[in-house]
Amino acid sequence: MTRSFAYWLLGASLFLGLSGCSVPTANLPTGSDAGEPQAELDPTVLRLLYSRTPTTLNPHLANGFQDFEASRIVYEPLATYDPDGELVPVLAAEIPTAENGGLAQDRRSVTWRLRSDVRWSDGEPFTAADVVFTYEFIRNPEVAAVTAEYYDAIAKVEALDQQRIKITFKQPNPSWALPFTGQNGLIIPEHRFADYKGLNAREAPTNLQPVGTGPYRFITVADGRWIFAPNEQYWGTSPDFKLVELQGGIPPYVAAKRVLKTGEADFAHNIQLEVDERRELLAAGQGDVITTYGAYVERIMLNPTDPNQETETGEKSSRAHPHPFLSDLKVRQAIAYAIDRDAIATQLYGRAGRTTSQLLVAPTKYTVDTNFYPYNPDQANTLLDQAGWKDSNNDGIRDKDGTEMKVVFQTSINPVRQKTQEMVKADLKAVGIDVEIRRVLVDSFFSADPAETRSINHFYADMQEYNAGSDSPDPTIYMSWWLCNEIATQENQWQKPNNARYCNPAYDKLWQAAQKEMDEEKRAQLFQQMNQILSQDVAVLPLVRRAVTNGVSDRLSGVDPTPWDASTWDIGTWQRVEESAEAESDP
Repeated sequence: MTRSFAYWLLGASLFLGLSGCSVPTANLPTGSDAGEPQAELDPTVLRLLYSRTPTTLNPHLANGFQDFEASRIVYEPLATYDPDGELVPVLAAEIPTAENGGLAQDRRSVTWRLRSDVRWSDGEPFTAADVVFTYEFIRNPEVAAVTAEYYDAIAKVEALDQQRIKITFKQPNPSWALPFTGQNGLIIPEHRFADYKGLNAREAPTNLQPVGTGPYRFITVADGRWIFAPNEQYWGTSPDFKLVELQGGIPPYVAAKRVLKTGEADFAHNIQLEVDERRELLAAGQGDVITTYGAYVERIMLNPTDPNQETETGEKSSRAHPHPFLSDLKVRQAIAYAIDRDAIATQLYGRAGRTTSQLLVAPTKYTVDTNFYPYNPDQANTLLDQAGWKDSNNDGIRDKDGTEMKVVFQTSINPVRQKTQEMVKADLKAVGIDVEIRRVLVDSFFSADPAETRSINHFYADMQEYNAGSDSPDPTIYMSWWLCNEIATQENQWQKPNNARYCNPAYDKLWQAAQKEMDEEKRAQLFQQMNQILSQDVAVLPLVRRAVTNGVSDRLSGVDPTPWDASTWDIGTWQRVEESAEAESDP
């Protein structure tokens, strides 16, 4: 299943029996006083707050963003993308190019040269064998790694010597930099996972007691807090903090308050606050909200299939049964015109969101200048009239052939999304479409369980809203979610990402062409055309380009988030801001 659609939780049993080294906890708040303002906090402890609790520290078995964020503290890729989308080496000694001989002219293979000064946190040397093993682990179908799709194009990975690995692709590959980069490319140690590379992968002790190459090493879990300390084997500059404490399960507003108002913590991940809440907390002057725009888009999916009609095998939302009116392009276009996206972005997101009518919003070379379907209720009414949907009985709801335009609009329980639902409901009511609002628990909505019928991939509703996007500057994986052969169905246990049930052979041809096009400008044009087709077909209704908004204390420096990796990608450079002598002497 595509990682962005694999948001489910593991039970608390994952943590039972977890053992680890002892760690000083005198300066860490306990469960009883965690919510109380602390009179004095140890400045050598870095405190991180997340809305969800990590379930594993194996990134390739991650169950959501929180697992990648925590894993990135200890694990590293060969390279990653900086905030500008440029590849920078991490465990690699350099970025492969045609000039240095690393990248084959035909893009059929790439050779990475590794740093020679890297050791795992347990002292074992890091070598090319670890990279080869990571590939074999990810690609083993018994492992069911959530990162597997980033390695689909590979024919083989081989160690040329201890410091060089060669990747050979199945065909010339313009996306040669996808494997082993960013949070989907974190390298795991062969000597720790060698006996856990099949069906037993999730039983590996190292999943919860990781051994990495990053700036910090894992210590233990105490009172629901994941504790890390400096990695004495780290190849880079020693990190600034003596301990890192990561706590999950903190509601966004509470986390933001602890960082921006009470000063109890240093970093709060992706605090999706309402405009008034943000203004209130920033007024305290204890920190700021760092806004990072990447490729994530809050969108409404319009179901072109009938969620109420079943096939012979009991499948709903099947392409065998088109939707009574959302299968009509004019109706989908009318809905797009009827929704005031500017109002949603301004009133609900503020600095954390920008109106968009495109699905692919970054990098800019893939975007198009057209503003599709600007707010125009008059045009919406005209299109609905043309489609034959009129209010024949004057009850305020359009109808046709005995069917009324009533839709069920589902999304996860979230204050901003509930307000979005209400605004959309009012907009659609104004053009004669009745909306029933359905709110689903987060874990059910993003579940990968085939039995969970309230999930986004089952899509047993007429409309649904969620946020997704590309986590790489190369949109290959992201744009594959709309291919005909990626439709979520009963046959594939609803594990494929195309929950829109969208299928357009013209789109598929463009995507396939982009996989072979080596000219960057021509390739960008292909993605632009794909982007345009999705908007014109209203395969999805983009609402807001969403930013990741992290709360950062004024006592913390060096935080430089990139949209193409976890927020903790550069945690080794984060530092405590010391109060000046002048400030300390002020009354």
